[in-house]
Amino acid sequence: MRRCNRWFWAALLGMCLLPVGAALAQRTEGDRAQAQGAYQAEVVVRNQTDGERDKAFTRALAQVLGNVTGDDGAAQRPGVREELAKAQDYVDGYDYRQDEGVSATGAPSFQTKLVVRFRQQDVDDLVAMLGLPSWPQPRPKPVLWLAIDDGRGPRLVGLGQVNAARSVLDAAKSRGYALGLPSGNAAEQAAVGAIWRGDTAAIASLSKRYSPPMQLIGKLQRGAEGWRADWTLVDGGRVLASWQTSSMDARKAMAGGAEGAADALFKRYAKAGTAGPAGVYRVRVLGIDGADDYLRLAGYLDDISIVRRITPTGAAPDALDLDLDLASGIAGFSRYVSRGGTLSPVSAGEGDATTGVVTFRLAGR
Repeated sequence: MRRCNRWFWAALLGMCLLPVGAALAQRTEGDRAQAQGAYQAEVVVRNQTDGERDKAFTRALAQVLGNVTGDDGAAQRPGVREELAKAQDYVDGYDYRQDEGVSATGAPSFQTKLVVRFRQQDVDDLVAMLGLPSWPQPRPKPVLWLAIDDGRGPRLVGLGQVNAARSVLDAAKSRGYALGLPSGNAAEQAAVGAIWRGDTAAIASLSKRYSPPMQLIGKLQRGAEGWRADWTLVDGGRVLASWQTSSMDARKAMAGGAEGAADALFKRYAKAGTAGPAGVYRVRVLGIDGADDYLRLAGYLDDISIVRRITPTGAAPDALDLDLDLASGIAGFSRYVSRGGTLSPVSAGEGDATTGVVTFRLAGR
């Protein structure tokens, strides 16, 4: 009986400690938490406290925005920082995972990661509201033609040596796309010379059996000062970009290939956001009947990340005209307010179509 009671109170305590809102998922024996897809992310945490978790949510959402848009600099765009501070509002659930490794001294090391799942529709709405440019899905899967020389001569990395290319494959995955490896047959192994001399035409010809006709060509070599990699991204026979990466760690030098390819592909294929350009827009809000309504409206607008400044320009019975300085366009602003319950766009018949002013109504009025 005492054992049963102890189990009951432990279970009850565990239920009480579950956070409200985002759900901590139950996992079965042997099930390992890991991020899957563009709307999930893994971040390292020092502990499992609420404060550390909230900061991790922010980093995870920044990572997801980079995945979804393809833009590694998405977190630095106007209006994004304010939304990152509200990252918890976008979380669908999370799990913790303990990773065991070996330190440089050979001692065992442990690292805790938070695996965060975000609500896809809310993230998509956020991207649309902020007018972020995005690299559309589905994304191409370039073939990685990588030759490595560790001092014993260059060798091709094919499917049979996938672990040797793990860092570059994982780096591509973290940027929201995938890389493929050639099968590594005899003819392809013989192409190492073409990779080493930078013969992109020969590699593109050899790669015709793969789809799409896009190749990431890299040669990684070890020298006196560490590892250096030379990269070329070829799309349909045309060189999109060339760059170099270097590090004392071969894995980091290798991962730079995926990063550079992602930047080049985003620059080539990204589409502009549909929120419209940043600027000052005149709006009219109906249903303003006194100071309380005005304060409620001002507080709401002040909490919208893309609203940089609010300037009242005119008042009439039951209406207020404002100039809103927006970090993105009026279309993005309209999408944002439409998902909430404070403001709603009015129909063409209810507003004044002759002024060209976008009109909204304060909820409850």
